[in-house]
Amino acid sequence: MSDAVLREQLANFLKGHEAHMDFLDMVKDFPEEHMNDVFSNGRYTFWHLLEHIRFTQKDILDFMVESVYKEPKWPKDYWPENSAKASKKDWDNTVAQFEQGLKQLIELVQDPKIDLEAKVPNGKGQIYLREFLLVIDHNSYHIGEFAIMRQVKNNWKK
Repeated sequence: MSDAVLREQLANFLKGHEAHMDFLDMVKDFPEEHMNDVFSNGRYTFWHLLEHIRFTQKDILDFMVESVYKEPKWPKDYWPENSAKASKKDWDNTVAQFEQGLKQLIELVQDPKIDLEAKVPNGKGQIYLREFLLVIDHNSYHIGEFAIMRQVKNNWKK
């Protein structure tokens, strides 16, 4: 497989138009009154999950591009406090920041100056390809989870 084909495939997987719904389809027409709902037997809200997805994606991007990287504490720094409530402005900000980070990741994966097999300078042996695959895996896992939460709470638009 050529480098260009691999980069195109990775960009497509990051966008989410392959084997699962994409991020924007997941949040489309989401009812504002449910953003702070916890689903049955759950521990976090829809907005908490969005923030977790956004933060983790940003952390991986920062890991790859920042000259000085400080690893956040797991799980404390990756999730909002259980008591945190979002406003519509918070929700919209989370969605916008996720989209911006995704755009940066897609630009990065399409940059032929980035050697996908090279080690990330901030890492301990991790390569760029691994980090892109990690974002793809993490985002798709939680997008599916979010979709199931919506089904359980019955808040899909009919």
